Amino acid sequence: MNFKLPEYRSPDFTDEIFISAPDVLTEKVQIKGIAPDNYHATSIYPEYFKINGKWILAPESRMDCVAVLDKYNNLSIKEFRNLELGDEVILGRSENASQGIFVYTDGFEDNSKMKNQVFSFRTGRTRESAYSKDYDSLYELLKYERENGYILWVLGPAVVFDADSKKAMSSLIENGYADCIFAGNALATHDLEGSLFKTALGQNIYTQHSVVNGHYNHIDVINKVRKSGSFRDFIEKEHIKNGVVYSCIKNKIPLILAGSIRDDGPLPPVISNVYSAQDTMRSYCKKATTVICLATQLHTIATGNMTPVYKIEGKKIRPVYIYTVDISEFVVNKLRDRGSLEVTSIVTNVQDFIVNVSNNLVGRD
Repeated sequence: MNFKLPEYRSPDFTDEIFISAPDVLTEKVQIKGIAPDNYHATSIYPEYFKINGKWILAPESRMDCVAVLDKYNNLSIKEFRNLELGDEVILGRSENASQGIFVYTDGFEDNSKMKNQVFSFRTGRTRESAYSKDYDSLYELLKYERENGYILWVLGPAVVFDADSKKAMSSLIENGYADCIFAGNALATHDLEGSLFKTALGQNIYTQHSVVNGHYNHIDVINKVRKSGSFRDFIEKEHIKNGVVYSCIKNKIPLILAGSIRDDGPLPPVISNVYSAQDTMRSYCKKATTVICLATQLHTIATGNMTPVYKIEGKKIRPVYIYTVDISEFVVNKLRDRGSLEVTSIVTNVQDFIVNVSNNLVGRD
């Protein structure tokens, strides 16, 4: 099976609803960071705006932002907090073209799906769902994306609590299957703890046996990294030769660590300001063509909200693929509620998941 991107089908703008639709209305921002009343809030889907009689696709988008026109009628999508005085914000709450705004959800729709069947079993994603096809599709997608796309991983600390999954994730990084990683203080802390002490939260990452005074290990690691001043200096000083952080540093893969109110330390690279972290993450979400989120609910939802389901590459529009993997049905369906078109949910142990992916893409040692 060879992966092929689905073709995007643009709306038919010769239809009467588009021809008779008015141009969008706008209103200037009067207070910095505050949108005018009746602003149009964007979604993760392709959105078209009628400007001077032409339907224009927003070049990029994200959920819960506003569309802004500059003096040349160029479109941009802005977070509310980034609105400047005088920005022309597009107005309108209708999305069916009647106010010059059209939200398009069917561009990549699979015509093979049963559209007219009202009743069917097992439409949700649960522990009992069959995932064999999802795995096979993901393997082919990642092979394609390694050469043609931008693969973004969103990792929870469970990925590095196990020796095999820690090794598997490192192997994927080493072999070109990761272009960027989002995580928090915990993922990096316990990864380095495993690399230095072979523990995570004081438990041996292979045997799961707790070691004497093991509860000090992660704090000792944080203290040592802070003393070193950077991951690179810590890795050199402690002769670290394995792990997710090590592989990111070695292969120059961006490792974006967003802080949390519960963090210990934190580690030096952790971005402690939430809006600075969001801005940094957003800059990489814009590049992403495939996003895989593993066992981290808050980071998953944050990344999902910042990632549109499409990306414009030259004159072509391609889909952005989003996977969410967790042992909890609630967590995977939380993101999937954004729309089944763009999110594939897999309910499983993420350690088993990442080992399966690595074994199939890289092979077993």
